[in-house]
Amino acid sequence: MRAVVIALADLGRCARMQYHAHALADHGVEVHFVGLEGTPLPRAITEHAGITVHRLRPATSRFRHERALVYPGFATGDAVRLGFRLWRGLRALPRADLVLVQNPPAFPTLEVTRVALRQRGVRFVVDWHSLGYSLLQRRLGRWHPAVRMARWFERRHAQCIDASLTVSRGMAAFLQDKFNAPRVQVLYDRPAAVFVPIDRAARDRFRQGFFGRLGVLGGPTGFVVCPSSWTQDEDFDVLMDAVLRLEDRVRGWEESGSGGRRFPQLIILVTGDGQRRAEFERRFSGLPARRVHLRAGWLEPDEYPRVVGSADVGLCLHRSTSGLDIPMKVADLFGAGVPVCALDYGACLAERVRHGDNGLLFSTARHLADILFELFEGYPDDQSVLERLRHGAARAARPTWEENWTKEARELLMGR
Repeated sequence: MRAVVIALADLGRCARMQYHAHALADHGVEVHFVGLEGTPLPRAITEHAGITVHRLRPATSRFRHERALVYPGFATGDAVRLGFRLWRGLRALPRADLVLVQNPPAFPTLEVTRVALRQRGVRFVVDWHSLGYSLLQRRLGRWHPAVRMARWFERRHAQCIDASLTVSRGMAAFLQDKFNAPRVQVLYDRPAAVFVPIDRAARDRFRQGFFGRLGVLGGPTGFVVCPSSWTQDEDFDVLMDAVLRLEDRVRGWEESGSGGRRFPQLIILVTGDGQRRAEFERRFSGLPARRVHLRAGWLEPDEYPRVVGSADVGLCLHRSTSGLDIPMKVADLFGAGVPVCALDYGACLAERVRHGDNGLLFSTARHLADILFELFEGYPDDQSVLERLRHGAARAARPTWEENWTKEARELLMGR
């Protein structure tokens, strides 16, 4: 069996599609993994004998013209250029039995893929991470003609494909009720096998060296990791406001106490890379660092799981445009036994992050500052709340991606 797995985005950041490609290859499928150049892929993908990677040059002129008046024109030009590159690349591939496409972006991915690869006997499946038209709606407004056209386009393709995979029950219900999609299967994001809890001794050893690399030395230090792609979906303004509020609260708490009590140092590391990183690094550097050290840094794919596993808590700043998606970073953190503090955007997030059990939800910067203060006020001597949340995170990690994929997606993708 031969499969083409397509994500018209930076392949190095498409963790879920990487996991699909790896799972299919592990089940004996010849996989052609197609997407854009950018972030390096993990060795589990590049060195797998069953996976051939095809990376295309991106088109980025729209990012230099952000105004709503001209953005649709430049975005259309980018889509045409990308569509041609994708069509040319797909036409060079051998005939496939399965085509698995990530959405968004819907245009030009879905139409070009259908034209290039849709033949008799080819199974065509879309993995819905969110809704493409909702991303455009945030920029252009609900009633913009381009948004209405994008919604019609996605709805049309949802009805024409053989099956859909979704990241949440809410997304599945939307596709069935609003788009009349024929066969929809929920496949929750689950952690890959590399995300596992680290025992305390190994964690302490790793943190000692890693904190030195970040330039933070001496004294008890709490560690918060914030996995990021630096996209418009992530609200870094909330984080920076929360850091200022937390510093103010810590200062007042220390001054009002007796015996020279001190709040521990706290490192908040935003990982990953993206177009917004340089802008926010400049803003990070302007924040007064007294107890809270806000850092940004790129981690190699093989180091990333160790950094995640060494954290006390994870931070998710994802603000969903559709309200129907669940970010992959939540699953990775749970896999490492790390509880999640997540920006609350509704019921779909609550399918995975249960407040007070495996994580904590916040809606404002003040709320986030209060949560961080309460979690680390007695650190490291009193970690009772963190320990309870860690147990909940470990429970939420089961089943693993491999186990869940075999149960929920294997038959839909590969047949019996």
